[in-house]
Amino acid sequence: MVPFGPAQPASPEGRGDKIKELSMARMTGGEAIVKALAREGVKVAFGLPGVQLYGIVTAFRDEPMRFITVRHEGSSTYMADGYARAGGGIGVAVAVPGPGLLNAAAGLNTAYSASSPVLMIAGQIPRHQIGKRIGVLHELDNQLVALAGSTKWRQTIMQVADAPRIVHEAFGQLRSGRPRPVAIDMPWDTMEEEVDVPLGAVAAHPARAAAPAGDLDRAAEALLRAARVAIYAGGGVHLSGAHEPLAAIAEFLQAGVVATAEGKGAVSDASDLSLGAGLFPKSPLRRYLDAADIVLAVGTRCATAGFPAEQQVIQIDADGAEIGRNHKNTTGLVGDAKATLEELLARLRAGGQARASQKAERESLRAEVGSFMTQEPNSSILRSLRQGIPEDAVVIAGMTQIGYFSRPFFPVYRPRTYITSSYSGNLGFEYPTALGAKVANPGRPVVMIAGDGGFLYYAQELSTAVQQGINVVAVVFNDNAYGNVARDLDEHWGGKFGAELHNPDFVRLAEAYGAVGRRAKEPAEVGKLVADAIQMDRPVLIEVPVGRMARPVFFSPLKTLPRYQH
Repeated sequence: MVPFGPAQPASPEGRGDKIKELSMARMTGGEAIVKALAREGVKVAFGLPGVQLYGIVTAFRDEPMRFITVRHEGSSTYMADGYARAGGGIGVAVAVPGPGLLNAAAGLNTAYSASSPVLMIAGQIPRHQIGKRIGVLHELDNQLVALAGSTKWRQTIMQVADAPRIVHEAFGQLRSGRPRPVAIDMPWDTMEEEVDVPLGAVAAHPARAAAPAGDLDRAAEALLRAARVAIYAGGGVHLSGAHEPLAAIAEFLQAGVVATAEGKGAVSDASDLSLGAGLFPKSPLRRYLDAADIVLAVGTRCATAGFPAEQQVIQIDADGAEIGRNHKNTTGLVGDAKATLEELLARLRAGGQARASQKAERESLRAEVGSFMTQEPNSSILRSLRQGIPEDAVVIAGMTQIGYFSRPFFPVYRPRTYITSSYSGNLGFEYPTALGAKVANPGRPVVMIAGDGGFLYYAQELSTAVQQGINVVAVVFNDNAYGNVARDLDEHWGGKFGAELHNPDFVRLAEAYGAVGRRAKEPAEVGKLVADAIQMDRPVLIEVPVGRMARPVFFSPLKTLPRYQH
């Protein structure tokens, strides 16, 4: 089949030499979508085949592109998200309309909160039945509207010939501004209809630009005047690949880098420039940020930074709407983080001298943060995990006690090797996200940390892992409860209710799927078991029996209205 790009107008007048002579190729709507994906560089998609997807599923079969069948539509978007955030490129998920798309929506919500570039492709009921509300199979009226809160852009492809152009536009949205998910759908009769499709050259998507020159000049002047600068780094550093210029600016200004949970690894924790992510109450990092004349915030919404009202912040973000949203005393640099930091670094070097070393102060702060890591058994478990997990491994830190504890205390040494569910906080995201991360990094270990409750959301994806050879190591801490909820109800609401669980034998469950099952004799043994599991190069589940864990010292219970208020 002839490669193609967006459909072009019949007359190329005024378009210059970018437009080549048009040609035609005959294909179905499903083929048109898949060919367009291939032209955008997509090599893998995650989905669950169904009757409204036959046109696209058969196109995946005929195209040299990997299609990974999942056991629940929710897994498709989590896996696409893990694939994207671990460095695989844009993640692609596919689901039938209606209930299939709604099942996939939770993963889109996580990707949205983490600014992850995920393309959702959904089937749709036949063209002539859309909007009639007659109750046909999988009908969901205005189904793309249901995704409005979890996508930045949405479009229906009604005609086969429009597929190349709309897919290309979807990737333009994914590659510009803030890289949040986008969605397209196509009626199943369009997906199976075969017509002549106009073919043309694929226009390159423009690179994300740096902030405007004038804004950069003013920011550089302010940073050079400041006696003390601190850096606050978020997940946007990873999305942009801004690690090298960030570290260079930190070195030039002798500014310690405090990371958000999503920003862990923005600067390696092996470097004294990294102060960690322990921005909890009474943390020395809170004191460090508050003492800075200017905080340079990179790729973060600053939602949980808690800067004092008078704190001066220079915020770098690709999304202009985020500038000053969570802190009023903010100057904005709207642009790609990497491109903006490179331009800013050049101006700093041209306008001043590198600051005298403050390494001793930073080392003292790092030691002080580490002194908070005393809570047991959390601390021993986390040290054991770090010892057993290689530095280049990707870790999925779940919504469980050790996952929470890892946010401030788990050292991260490489970019894109620590993944959370961001502010979405989805229980159950862990395992399918880890599978996607492993598909993106087949030669590197991927380790998932989850609780028993969260893991059982998508435990059936053990089947996918075995079938597809996706060799993730799943660490499941088992307290036979939704542990955080049970503890909070007991301690603050007069007794637990509805939070205890009846669990399977996790080792036998893994073995039933054809994976390897192991059980720790004591929690601090987990690191050795993980190290051994990585060498097996097979899907492995490690159960770690634990009792109830105390609330992490840096967490406060969720504030609620007074009980029994009417």
